[in-house]
Amino acid sequence: MIYGLATRALHILPPEDAHSLTILLLKAGLGPVSRLNTPQLAVDVPYEGGTLRFPNCIGLAAGFDKNADVPLAMVRAGFGFAECGTVTPLPQDGNPKPRLFRLSEDQAVINRMGFNNKGLDVFLRHLEHINGHRKGAVIGLNIGANKDATDRMADYVTGLKRLWGQVSFGGSYFTINISSPNTPGLRALQGKSYLDDLLGQMAETRAALVKFSGSNCPIFLKIAPDLTEAEIADTVISTLDHKLDGLIVSNTTLSRDGLVSAQATEAGGLSGAPLFELSTRALKVARTASGGKLTLIGAGGISNGAQAYAKIRAGASLVQLYSALVYKGPRLADRIRRDLVLRLKADGFLSVTEAVGTDS
Repeated sequence: MIYGLATRALHILPPEDAHSLTILLLKAGLGPVSRLNTPQLAVDVPYEGGTLRFPNCIGLAAGFDKNADVPLAMVRAGFGFAECGTVTPLPQDGNPKPRLFRLSEDQAVINRMGFNNKGLDVFLRHLEHINGHRKGAVIGLNIGANKDATDRMADYVTGLKRLWGQVSFGGSYFTINISSPNTPGLRALQGKSYLDDLLGQMAETRAALVKFSGSNCPIFLKIAPDLTEAEIADTVISTLDHKLDGLIVSNTTLSRDGLVSAQATEAGGLSGAPLFELSTRALKVARTASGGKLTLIGAGGISNGAQAYAKIRAGASLVQLYSALVYKGPRLADRIRRDLVLRLKADGFLSVTEAVGTDS
């Protein structure tokens, strides 16, 4: 009850101020602590040389914890994994404020943050501070490029190199974020020729790092929901060709179809409830194109167990959410986990992995 009241109270503040206060409260240890045990929801993600075990399939999407301030607090709140970032090599302020908008009538959020973050040095320092306390927690490392970088592909290589040491602590994966609509020109990297070049450089860098360190981990590519079916198929081919381990489907959308909120015309990426159908369509296309050869993480519009289950049956081994926390509060992960367990049991599945892709 107290967290429900706190969620409503935070809506008195401007959205970005509310988010900053939330991070401070979590850093102070004032977040919820889950006591829920759901072994049916554990997922093993394969990669060359091993597997990464996710304690449960409900994850926190990137954007909430840009600077790796509170990943363990979110895992304690019931998430099976927490993805931090997007982090860029150099600190950057992002776009001018206001740049974050609640669309309450639509249960949605528009943001044009612009990869605001404190840079790799701070991000890495925060991770090093918690490495002795992770206890199996899975933390995603979402890397991006600085807005004014002369060579954006080099920024991704830099992020991979600088953060690779985290792999030796276990429980890490990387996400290559080329699909944010809020950095001009970034989505152009999703074009086939650019993408092949980028993923080729990432694969070459990864191979060298594995050889040097003896450690490896999964690497995912995060894509936009606005791609055509042919573009998604091309992306799947490139991902397979360069031996990445999976896709996150999807980032925010530029679409504004069906919105009723007064702030619906604000520029930026739309997330939340209106993204569910579009992102699930893209997920189904990726599942079909990959033939089940890639691990898929379903993101976009999830706010309850039914929607998480729909993503799983559409082909997602794992799911992520963020915007729904704005409206549903910090205990949402546990509510979804409880519901998922009941749905799996009702359909005769002993584990969540048995349900993956059953509707595709």
